Amino acid sequence: MAEIKRRQVIRAGTTVEQMVRAIADMIVTGLFVPGERMDEISLAARFDVSRTPVREALRELGAMGLVDREPNRSAVVANVTETYLHSMFEAMSELEAICARLSAERMTVDERRSLELEHRASAKLVHAGAEEGYAAHNTEFHTRLYRGAHNEHIFELATQTRARLAPFRRAQFRLPGRLAKSYDEHDVIVTAIMRGDVAAAGQAAYSHVANVSDASITFATAKNA
Repeated sequence: MAEIKRRQVIRAGTTVEQMVRAIADMIVTGLFVPGERMDEISLAARFDVSRTPVREALRELGAMGLVDREPNRSAVVANVTETYLHSMFEAMSELEAICARLSAERMTVDERRSLELEHRASAKLVHAGAEEGYAAHNTEFHTRLYRGAHNEHIFELATQTRARLAPFRRAQFRLPGRLAKSYDEHDVIVTAIMRGDVAAAGQAAYSHVANVSDASITFATAKNA
């Protein structure tokens, strides 16, 4: 029965998604270092799964640029350079700015109200220092911005780029005071959108992601020091 349940979870993708997040976080926080071999047997034992979902997780990590894998060779942890991170965050900054500008112009009254209410509610997470809870809120907050643009192509580009940066965006919240700063930056974005100020919304979103980039890279650099 346990084996049947495990296979059902794997088919649903849940186990693979959990492994991708867990391994990605271990890479970003330095538990796995660049060049380290990602042994499928060891990973399967760690997560109590077969090697099949491990291979799928490694493929996804490869697509995110966190793992290198050559034909007929074991996967190894990729060396994610500061230059490469900067280039991804630069693209993310531009996409988020576009989404915020369009959201300020196109969001419905209900969408604006929901964005504001959810933002205000996240203050409790900041005060409690709830990193995981705030990280989940952060994902939802930015998804609302992408959807508020009412452009499916931009939504797809933004979510795909965010997926590649997800481990680094989560890592920022490990820095002291980052939760409160993130909340304040969100507040500027929300205020501009509620006012319908297109230019201010775009600038606030761009600056926010630029700050996320600085915080994430600061963490990545510090953990390797």
